[in-house]
Amino acid sequence: MAPGEYVQQTLAGLDPTAGGGVDPALPLYATTFVVVDLETTGGAPDGGGITEIGAVKVRGGEELGVLATLVNPGVPIPPFITVLTGITQAMLIPAPPIEQVLPSFLEFIADAVLVAHNAPYDVGFLKAACAKHGYRWPNPRVLDTAALARRVLTRDEVPNRKLGTLAAYFRTATQPTHRALDDAKATVDVLHGLIGRLGGHRVDTVGEAIEFARAVTPTQRRKRHLAEGLPKVPGVYIFRAADDRPLYVGTSGDIATRVRSYFTAAEKRARISEMLAAAERVEAVECAHPLEAEVRELRLIAAHAPPYNRRSKFPERMVWLKLTDGPYPRLSVVRSLAPGDTAYLGPFRSKQAAELAAAGFHDAVPLRQCTHRLSLRTVTPACALAELGRCPAPCEHRITPEEYDHRAAAPFRTATASDPQVVVDALLARIETLSASQRYEEAAVVRSRLAAVLRASVRMQRLAGLTRIAELTAARRAPGGGWELALVRHGRLAGAGVSPPGVHPRPTITAIRATAETVEPGHGPVPRASAEETERILSWLERPETRLVEMSSEWSSPVSGAGRFRDLLAKAENGGSHQLSTERS
Repeated sequence: MAPGEYVQQTLAGLDPTAGGGVDPALPLYATTFVVVDLETTGGAPDGGGITEIGAVKVRGGEELGVLATLVNPGVPIPPFITVLTGITQAMLIPAPPIEQVLPSFLEFIADAVLVAHNAPYDVGFLKAACAKHGYRWPNPRVLDTAALARRVLTRDEVPNRKLGTLAAYFRTATQPTHRALDDAKATVDVLHGLIGRLGGHRVDTVGEAIEFARAVTPTQRRKRHLAEGLPKVPGVYIFRAADDRPLYVGTSGDIATRVRSYFTAAEKRARISEMLAAAERVEAVECAHPLEAEVRELRLIAAHAPPYNRRSKFPERMVWLKLTDGPYPRLSVVRSLAPGDTAYLGPFRSKQAAELAAAGFHDAVPLRQCTHRLSLRTVTPACALAELGRCPAPCEHRITPEEYDHRAAAPFRTATASDPQVVVDALLARIETLSASQRYEEAAVVRSRLAAVLRASVRMQRLAGLTRIAELTAARRAPGGGWELALVRHGRLAGAGVSPPGVHPRPTITAIRATAETVEPGHGPVPRASAEETERILSWLERPETRLVEMSSEWSSPVSGAGRFRDLLAKAENGGSHQLSTERS
């Protein structure tokens, strides 16, 4: 195994059940369709205007039911509509209004796929009518026979995709007459004719038919087979190239459904289209629950750096701001911590973020900013900062090491390890002074430095509270029953599983512990995992429904720690400098 390579290991899992509604994986022959057609007054879909509804329910080629009714639109019918449809004003006067028809119609289409020719027109009128009269639109799956015909039939077969043209081509038993029920019956036969042509395109399910009717690219259609046979469980999916290189890594609560979405019209990202062209297979890694899937995704991305994952999804390269050793320590940005480092802040997502926080400390306390190695015996000439009163000039021994430590170094240690009050007060005072002098741009700069200091302090103390615990077990109710279980060691997910419904989770916890990853203690707030992984675990643990089962030691944060400044941090990140003037203690 190459250095740094991540090898996936499967832990205990649980198959979740599918959601409600019509399952997109349902075979076409077993799908219930309601084919609908409307006649209208010809206006815009504003909640009215429907003059006739015709609907036919079919499954497996068999007619199950018919619904047909005239509808009083409450407005006069234009003469050209009467000429086109034969529906007169006198015919509609005794007809029920749409608000009386909708309950029966909505019941008729329940648990079925709605089919229409030029479906956006008919569905638009129906949705507007439901919205106007207070009925909930059930948002059914919709199949458009006009769009499907454009994908199935060539110009050599039919000159256009009008309902009359398709009815003639498929020799439907009922010819369209611009009356709702006749047109709906004709559309039924057109639907059956189109379904008969779908087999040659490897379209067998209702979900595939709906997606086939949409404008997908040739690459998506050619590579659609990559989504076949994937499990409907939480986990990670990996698109791999011909040489087995990972191209893209993603996670989902339902691998099969998520991967299928890459081959639909909804997927329009250029980089994903490029990735699909290079992909040759999709690998699925089943996980016990979504938390394990998220962690597996982070580790795989970190190990393999797939070229089509966005840079923002990569686990961060950790940068630290630490206090150097010596009689007159200074702040230094480093890539890693040594076991002997005791005063530090981080991790930061970039060197620029660490330098911004360092500037905040330099504004608050008299830490030297020069990079010279100072000696207690030899004097070094002072820089301009000493002349400006921004540095106590330890280089010229104007301050003793003890006093320098008390005034400059100790506030940094206290701020990072426990209470940043001294630093916060100093920065707020500086913001207030600059704002009072109407130096708002400079005040905004200091405000951004305050936010950087607080953000890093809150984050580090939050991470350290969890990572100092040698082992923690937590549980959360699984959607299908039982418990989602996570075993965390020093902030790293060491094991995961799901206990079966109706069974005490203790045996599963014991099995997870016996097979869990060994995680040794380390130095710093993220000793054995990326900060992103530990933060994902923290978010899962902090949910109200998560229960702590066992801990090897207490989980605590400093009473006067940085966490109490969360509101101030939010104001510093989002508000103006004037909002901070009242925050000084």
